[in-house]
Amino acid sequence: MNAKLVGATLILAGAVAAGAQGPAGPPPKGPGEGRQRGEAFKMVEAYFLSNLQESLELTDEQYVKLLPPVKKLQAERRDQMERRGRAMLQLRDVLRSGKATESVVVEALKELKRLEVEGPPAIHKLQEAVDAQLSPVQQAKYRLTEMEVERKVRELLVRGARQRDPNRRPGPRGEPGAPGQPDPEDEQP
Repeated sequence: MNAKLVGATLILAGAVAAGAQGPAGPPPKGPGEGRQRGEAFKMVEAYFLSNLQESLELTDEQYVKLLPPVKKLQAERRDQMERRGRAMLQLRDVLRSGKATESVVVEALKELKRLEVEGPPAIHKLQEAVDAQLSPVQQAKYRLTEMEVERKVRELLVRGARQRDPNRRPGPRGEPGAPGQPDPEDEQP
């Protein structure tokens, strides 16, 4: 990834780190926090989209054709993460309540498992639509660019969480965790 992309990613990810723990984090405490989180993610996505042409060495025609499927893919991934995060929070809340019955846990697990089964095929289908617009080399560059942006954002989220709470331990994959322990919703299959 070029230095320009890394620099801007760091700036935009800083906005994410300052305003949110991420889609799978705790629910927003107020209406402003949820809006701030959404705006930060939109900024990161907008930057990613604006640099695709240069990063993947796309022609103008390719870029125009690529934007709609990339936007759909990014939206589906974000929505899937948010839905899974909510299902994990619901499961956690059920278990922590001390009033969890087997039937309530079964229902919460059923929803989580449904999301885990339905999400990947939907994302795969959208990824195929993106790939259809790209050469194999461009497909590889796309995936590496996405991975690098995700890594930088994750690093900044962890750094921001540590600055807000020095006693906070990172989750199992370096994501922000709860003070003293990782959050269960941070675990991904």
